Amino acid sequence: MAYYHYMAICHPLSYTVIMNAHLCGLLIIFSLVISLVNVLLLSLMVLRLSFCTDLEIPHFCELTQVIKLACSDTLVNNLPIWGTKPRNQTAVPEFLLLELTDDPALQPLLFSLLLSMYLVTVLGNLLIILAISSDSHLHTPMYFFLSNLSFTDLCLSTITIPKMLVNIQAQSRSVSYTGCLSQVFFFLVFLVLENCLLTAMAYDRYVAICHPLMYTIIMNPSLCVMLVLISLFISTVNSLLHTLMLLRLSFCTDLEIPDFFCELSHVIKPACSDTLINHILIYFFSVILGGSALFGIIFSYAQIVSCLLRMPSAGRKYKAFSTCGSHLLVVSLFYGTGFGVYLSSVTESSRKTAVASMMYSVVPPMLNPFIYSLRNRDMKEVLGKIFCRTTFLR
Repeated sequence: MAYYHYMAICHPLSYTVIMNAHLCGLLIIFSLVISLVNVLLLSLMVLRLSFCTDLEIPHFCELTQVIKLACSDTLVNNLPIWGTKPRNQTAVPEFLLLELTDDPALQPLLFSLLLSMYLVTVLGNLLIILAISSDSHLHTPMYFFLSNLSFTDLCLSTITIPKMLVNIQAQSRSVSYTGCLSQVFFFLVFLVLENCLLTAMAYDRYVAICHPLMYTIIMNPSLCVMLVLISLFISTVNSLLHTLMLLRLSFCTDLEIPDFFCELSHVIKPACSDTLINHILIYFFSVILGGSALFGIIFSYAQIVSCLLRMPSAGRKYKAFSTCGSHLLVVSLFYGTGFGVYLSSVTESSRKTAVASMMYSVVPPMLNPFIYSLRNRDMKEVLGKIFCRTTFLR
């Protein structure tokens, strides 16, 4: 409401355009999501506690009063900060990851292949970020989201590939308990963030094609930054919730993870304690976050197709839809590989599932810069200027 009064007083002429029904609905949904996730997180942490015989609460069931009655450790409940040292950390010194190959002769080849893919990913995404930041003509909402997507892809690859390279070079499969949980946390953060950014980019294309005259007003810098911050908040809270629930598990002596990196669903498998709530949370948030993002993308493109069909000129239709081609390819690659991982986990062996999971985390971040640079005339022009400038300086 404070933002509402700020817009009404400081920007009265643009008030009705900026504070449109879509933004108001988005703000209310965002507030509801924050409150529901907060309640769910705190309630699930209470659910994991065991209680003593003295169960008297001085007044109504208020959270802090309920926690006081618990016999088990309530440190995580009272201070839900990721990175808190868990009770069972001394009992779980390290996990063992799945080997990329049993053949020593293939290890140098795999090392070279992964290193090449990682360097291509880093170089490609850094070039996209550099091109967008260096050219004022690319300081638009579409390229703002693209630069954030490139940064997310860069981080997503950095979380998984370097550890694989280190393990191949050292001929080791081990990963520390803290390192594994860190990988789970950050992998989830950037995976969900990419999912949300693709939805924001679909909304940007919808506004650009269906409301071209109002595009610069609706997709103003404040809204773009807010969409990115909302995406980051949702991904961080989701990852924090899963990591905290992972901290409460105890693990058996067999600590082998059936994957090449610490992926949440595979880290849960060696646990000795009950993992029902962990699996429920994984399926629940996968459906909610993945389903809502996919629905937003499909809805945006349904509206875009509807607008294009009403356009009289075929040239205008092609020009308008051509701006969506790169985004559609990236979305297809992201959800296509994700669906492939799901199918392999249902029908194939653990090694084939691990390979599919690795491809899901490695291939899309590597190909996304090529898709956006090769199919985008503006990006090709700016990248050409950068290469020419570099060659001239030499």
